[in-house]
Amino acid sequence: MKALQIAATGMLAQQLNVEVISNNIANMRTTGYKRIRPEFQDLLYQNLRRVGSSSSDTGTVLPSGIQIGLGVKTASTYRIMSQGDLVNTENQLDVAIQGEGFFQVQLPDGQTAFTRSGAFGLDSTGQFVTQDGYVIQPSITIPSNAQQISISATGDVQALTDGQTVPQTVGTLQLARFTNKGGLEAIGNNLFLETPSSGSASTGNPNSDGLGSLLQNFLEHSNVNAVSEISDLIAAQRAYEMNARVISAADEMMSATSNIR
Repeated sequence: MKALQIAATGMLAQQLNVEVISNNIANMRTTGYKRIRPEFQDLLYQNLRRVGSSSSDTGTVLPSGIQIGLGVKTASTYRIMSQGDLVNTENQLDVAIQGEGFFQVQLPDGQTAFTRSGAFGLDSTGQFVTQDGYVIQPSITIPSNAQQISISATGDVQALTDGQTVPQTVGTLQLARFTNKGGLEAIGNNLFLETPSSGSASTGNPNSDGLGSLLQNFLEHSNVNAVSEISDLIAAQRAYEMNARVISAADEMMSATSNIR
């Protein structure tokens, strides 16, 4: 009874679908989070009568054959990199990206990670760091006597120090972009790593070479849409229930067969 195995693959697929949706919903308020969409593919087919094969000695061919599918499998979980809503935080160290690009972060092991989260802070030396203390690249250090920090749309960081009337430029925030953003590997903590699928990072200043601009005092929220996620959740639940009913029906058919006298 192949229906048992086929329906089981359907239940497993919808279970994964619900897990992906639940992760999206859980991260609705995560800064810079990009929602994930699962993609499914049908499994191999068993050809009981191959389409296009000869049906007689005179050369006639079958217009259609008999193929029995063996279920479904998960092909990928694709990350949607669309722009999230920008929210004013009134924090001068918060920076949002409008358009393409990622901030560059140096990990403790020396690797470069990438993030859309611009919730920055300062460490004990005045360097721009993430919420986990990882240094932003290229490194920018704010003077200890700085009273005000301003970040332009093009990434220029200026600090107004004690006794000065004109702010001084202390560095420039750069962005990185990829040919295939969906090919980045998420490692948690709002960070991504470059992969062979994403291609190498192309860096530059904001507002140049197709990179987005920066907006100080703002953060980019998740691009998760609550209405569509709940709708997808209901559809996944119904699909799971239908596959469960197939298993129940197949079991009843097998029981009826075994009870034949």
